Order: sequence, then C-alpha cells, then structure tokens
Amino acid sequence: MDIDLPFYLFWAVVVCGLIWLTDTLFFKAARIAAHPDADPEENEPLLVEYARSFFPVLLLVLILRGFIAEPYQIPSESMVPTLEVGDFILVNKYAYGLRLPVFGTKVVSIGDPQRGEVMVFVPPHDPRYFIKRVIGIPGDQVRYANKKLTINGRPLPYEFVRGFEDRRLGIGASEFVEEIGGIKHRIHKTRAFARPQQWTVGPGEYLMMGDNRDHSADSRTWGMAREENIVGKAVAIWAHKPPGLNWPTFARNRWFATADDE
Repeated sequence: MDIDLPFYLFWAVVVCGLIWLTDTLFFKAARIAAHPDADPEENEPLLVEYARSFFPVLLLVLILRGFIAEPYQIPSESMVPTLEVGDFILVNKYAYGLRLPVFGTKVVSIGDPQRGEVMVFVPPHDPRYFIKRVIGIPGDQVRYANKKLTINGRPLPYEFVRGFEDRRLGIGASEFVEEIGGIKHRIHKTRAFARPQQWTVGPGEYLMMGDNRDHSADSRTWGMAREENIVGKAVAIWAHKPPGLNWPTFARNRWFATADDE
C-alpha cells in the first residue's frame, strides 16, 4: 500500500484544528463585535467554515482508524492460500496495545503478538505496511530446514493436503496444514531448494513469514520485525475484489483462526 493514509489524515486533522482554533482565539470576537446582530457564523470566512465542518469528522475517522480498526487490501501472493490478492482485511489496532497514529508510540500496553497470528507491520527495509504470520517471538530459537520449522527444539506438525504445479516456477508444489501456537493454517511450498537458516529472536523482535513460503519476502530476507513498527492484528476478511474491472464479492468473508478455535 503506497498511500500512507493515516499520515495525511493526521495532518488534515491538525491543519483543520489549527485554522479553527486560530480563528476562535484571534478573529471571531472582532467579527461578532463588528456585526453584533448577525449570526456568528454568517460572516465566517469560507476556509474557517470548511475547517470547522471537517474537523470533527476527520478526527472521528482518525480515532477509529488509529485506535480501533482499519481496513487493508492484500497486494501480493505472499500469504496464499490464507490470503489472496484483492482480499480486504480488517486489522485490530488495539490488540497489541494502543499506539499514537503516525508516530507509532505505544501509550497503553494490552497484549503481545503470539505465534501463529497474522500481523500487519512496517518492515525494517520498506515504509509500506506488510502482512505476514508471526513465527518467532522474543526468546525463541527458530530453525528452518527442508521447508519445515523447528521452534525451541520442537518440530512443528505438518499434515499433507494436496499436490499441484506452481504456475510461477513451473515445478511441483504441495499444500500442508501447519500448526503453530495452537493455530492451524494452510501453507504452500515448492520443490525449489531453500538453504537452512536459524535465528535467535531478540527482545522486541518478531520473526515473520508468509504462508506462501517460496513466494514471500520476509524475515528470511530482511530480518526481524520490530515491536515499535507493529500496526495491528489481522482478524478477518470482509470483502474480496479480484484484480481488474470486477465487482467486490463476499464469498471469502471469514474470521481468522485463533488458538481458542481448537
């Protein structure tokens, strides 16, 4: 997502608020004194009128998007089969604590990301929002070898679902059910070689991977996600719009699996 809507929304609120406040403190009284019998808003400059009208609306939207929930559209195949290109997801902004919009500073601590959850965050190499699955949390020892994960010495359970041909690589691929943190989800992996990797997750860090393991740029490439760059927890798909001139559909609507579902 290339447009940083929270950034522009925040500054729109600030500008409208400053215009309205400046007029109230320095100019409104003089207008009323000059026209005591007129409606106080009748001689209000157009710019002030717009600022006064838009400020509460923009502030409400900023509060809802900044502290409660925010929608995002999936732009890539990195989370297939869990998420497809064009899925609209709902992100819980307070699941991991209340943060100031734009600045990202946590003001209230509520919870921490858990293994298996789907999280939206800003990676260390790119200012855009990414969405991946939480694989490792602070203190974890994680190993990825032969396309399988081992966390703190315990291999994750995998259940084969089906085989198919990867259309991008033109080679065989498989779909498995992977269970991590009590959450079962489907992943795709191909027969392409992947070198073994091992990590120790440090304080305030999270190891992130896409469910489409061989078509995901994630912590295996650019390192850990940082706690201060967390945006929120993805909780549901609420609509889907296929690329191109297509109408949105609601056939894929669902809540994401949690550990409590098992």
